Amino acid sequence: MKEAIKPTRWRCLCAYDGTEFNGWQKQPNRKAVQDKIDEALAEIFGCTIRTIGAGRTDAGVHAAGQVFHFDASWKHPEDSLLQALRVRLPVGISPRMVTAVPDRFHAHISAQGKRYRYRICPGWAMPEKDRFVHSMKGRTLQLDRMKEAASFFLGTHDFAAFAANRGHGEKEPTVRKLWRSEWRVQGGELHFITEAKGYLYKMVRSMTGAMIDVGLGRMEPSEISEILLSSKRTGRVVSAPARGLSMEKVFYRLPKLARSK
Repeated sequence: MKEAIKPTRWRCLCAYDGTEFNGWQKQPNRKAVQDKIDEALAEIFGCTIRTIGAGRTDAGVHAAGQVFHFDASWKHPEDSLLQALRVRLPVGISPRMVTAVPDRFHAHISAQGKRYRYRICPGWAMPEKDRFVHSMKGRTLQLDRMKEAASFFLGTHDFAAFAANRGHGEKEPTVRKLWRSEWRVQGGELHFITEAKGYLYKMVRSMTGAMIDVGLGRMEPSEISEILLSSKRTGRVVSAPARGLSMEKVFYRLPKLARSK
């Protein structure tokens, strides 16, 4: 009897435009990014392939650096597997790299942190950018106030007041540590960049929505600290639209900035 060949573990870096998809995680209606990837892999290998992602993104949220892994036997070059995936996926999902990795690698468990970026257009966004930014449409934001507000999120806090319930009976610890929380001006846009080990459901969008209200003068920067300490979600926190948010990078080794904190 021939010994069964052990499948290879593959790590894939993937980008996607989340506008037309119901988030990353598989859905009953099969309209999630993971659904489309699993369908493509099933076609390639002729059997069901289980993918595991580094993290979930919500409906309408994008990714420049989502990572997932799967196990499968492939006798051809890595580039040919990447190409086979690309030609079978719909517009809006773009695998960037496929690499064979040791079995101990796990896209989710091995991840040490994630970086998210939220993009705001101070005016009216051009059509080619409108799917990826939140347009303020002429409303003026006070960036200094928003920077001050962002500083309150740094460190370890209970982020229950900036999280939403998924509605599936899921309960998870609400304490998170952020080692990066800052606003930058880039290409005429305002970018909020945050890094942490992990995030709660709608946490980054809720943080951003509150800081937008600070920038519009509807809330004082110090109120961010008060809301954090309350550990209760209230109507004072409104989530920013999904279109401006992107999972930019998954860290498997912490960046120097993280180590210095």
